[in-house]
Amino acid sequence: MNVRARFVAIIVVLAVLIGAAGSYVGIQYFGTTSNDNSDQTANADQDAENFASLSEDEQKEFIEGLSGGEDIEKVEQAFSVIQDNSLVEADKDQLIEGAIEGMLGTLDDPYSTYMDQETMKEFDQSIESSFQGIGAEVSMVNEKVTVVAPIKGSPAEEAGLKPNDQILEVDGESVEGLELYDAVSKIRGEKGTEVTLTVERPGSSDPLTVELVRDDIPLETVYTDTKTVDGKKAGVIEITSFSQETSKEFEEALNELEGEDIEGLVIDVRGNPGGLFTDVQDILEQFITDEQPYVQIEDSEGEVSEYASELKETKDYPITILQDEGSASASEILAAAMNEAGGYDVVGTTSFGKGTVQQTIPMGDGSTIKLTLYKWLTPEGNWIHEEGVEPTVEQKQPEYFYTNPVEIEETLSFDDNNEQVENVQIMLEGMDYDPGRTDGYFSEETEAAVSEFQADEGIEQTGEVNEETGGRIQEIIVEEVRSDDNDRQMNKALEVLFE
Repeated sequence: MNVRARFVAIIVVLAVLIGAAGSYVGIQYFGTTSNDNSDQTANADQDAENFASLSEDEQKEFIEGLSGGEDIEKVEQAFSVIQDNSLVEADKDQLIEGAIEGMLGTLDDPYSTYMDQETMKEFDQSIESSFQGIGAEVSMVNEKVTVVAPIKGSPAEEAGLKPNDQILEVDGESVEGLELYDAVSKIRGEKGTEVTLTVERPGSSDPLTVELVRDDIPLETVYTDTKTVDGKKAGVIEITSFSQETSKEFEEALNELEGEDIEGLVIDVRGNPGGLFTDVQDILEQFITDEQPYVQIEDSEGEVSEYASELKETKDYPITILQDEGSASASEILAAAMNEAGGYDVVGTTSFGKGTVQQTIPMGDGSTIKLTLYKWLTPEGNWIHEEGVEPTVEQKQPEYFYTNPVEIEETLSFDDNNEQVENVQIMLEGMDYDPGRTDGYFSEETEAAVSEFQADEGIEQTGEVNEETGGRIQEIIVEEVRSDDNDRQMNKALEVLFE
C-alpha cells in the first residue's frame, strides 16, 4: 500500500479536527483491516508511530504537504466560524462527524460510509459474531435502502423479503434521506421485538407491508448436504456469507464430503451478500491452480495487482457454482473465478453486480471510515460492477417463487382486476390449480380455481379470496418454495454437474 493510501485517514480526519487554537486531535491508528497482508499492516502501524512522534508544527507541515495547506486552512476557518458564531448551538463532535459524512457524501459511492462508535460495534457483530435483528444485508442504491439478500434462516427470509426490495419506512417513519447505517439502526433491534417495514418491490405498483419479529441471526455460514443423481453422489456446500470463520468452516465441510467419496460438488452462493475478501481468497485457493490469477485488484491510480494460489492440481471431480440475483461481492468473486480461471459452470441467474472493495480505516476513537479503495476484476480482467456475473447456464425458479406476500385488505372476487389478483393466480397455478389466466383479472375460471382450492382445504366455498383463504394460499406457497423438489436451480446445477 502506498503512502497516500496509508495516510488517507490522517488527511480526512485532521481536515476537520483542527481546533480554533490550532491544536490537533491525535490519531492512534492508520492501518486497514485484515484485508491487507501482514507487511502492509506492520508498515501502517509504523507510520502511525512515526507520525505521533512528530511535533505539532511538524505534523501540520506533513498534512499540508499531502493535501495543500490552503485547503486545510479553509476547513479550519469554517469549523471555527461555525463553532464560535452560530446562533444554533454547534456541538463540536457533531460538526466533526457531519464534516466527515459530508466529504464522503460527495463521492457518489454508497459503499463509502462513516461509522460512529455504536455503528461500528454493530458492523463488527455482523462480521464476527451473532447479532440480533431481522437478518438482511442492505445497501444504498439510488439513495434508497435496498435489500441485497436476506440471510438464510432469518426473520427477513421467513417474511419473504427479496433482493432489490427497497425499504421506504420503518414502523411508519420514512428512512428517506438517512445515511445507510442510520437506517439500519432503526431496522435492527432486540430479539423478540416487532418491526414493520414498508417495502417497494420492483414490478409492484403498491408498497408492501412486511411485519417481522427480530431474532438472533445465526453464526453459521456454511451448510452441507449430499444428493444422489443417477446413482452418483454429489456434495453440496452452501455459503450464506463470508465472515471470519467461513473459510475454515468450508474447508472442514469439504474434507468431510470428500471423506464420503463424493463424485461431484455444488457450491451454492445464492442469496449470499458477500463479506470478507480474505475468506473468499482462502476458498478459491483450494480450487484454482497457479496457472492464472483468480482475481485482480485495481487501485485508484489504475495499478493492477494479481492474486494467485500456489495450487498445482485441480480437484478430480466436477464442480458447479449456483448463484442468483442476491449473490454479491465476494460471492461474485468466487463465481467469476471458478468460471474464468477454473472452467466450471455457473448455474442460476445474473448476480447483483458489486465490483468494488472497501477497507475500514479506524479513526482512533472507535469510529471508522469504510472507504472504497479498489475495484476488483475477474481473472480475464472484466469489471462486473452494476452488471453482475452472468451464468453459463441460466435457470430461474418457478414463477411463484417470485410472488409477493398475500395481503388481503378487501376480499378479492369476480371481476376484480389488480396486482393482488395476479399474485394469487400465479400462486394457484403453482399449486396445480387452473385460474385460467395470470394477468390480474378475476375471471370465472379463477373463481372456480379458488372454489376448488377452498374445498380441498376445508374452507367455505365462496370462490372469493378473503383473509382466511389468502392466508392458507400463502402458507402452502411457502411450503412449496422450501421443498427441495421444486428447487429448479439446484436440480439444474446437479444435472449440469454430471453431464
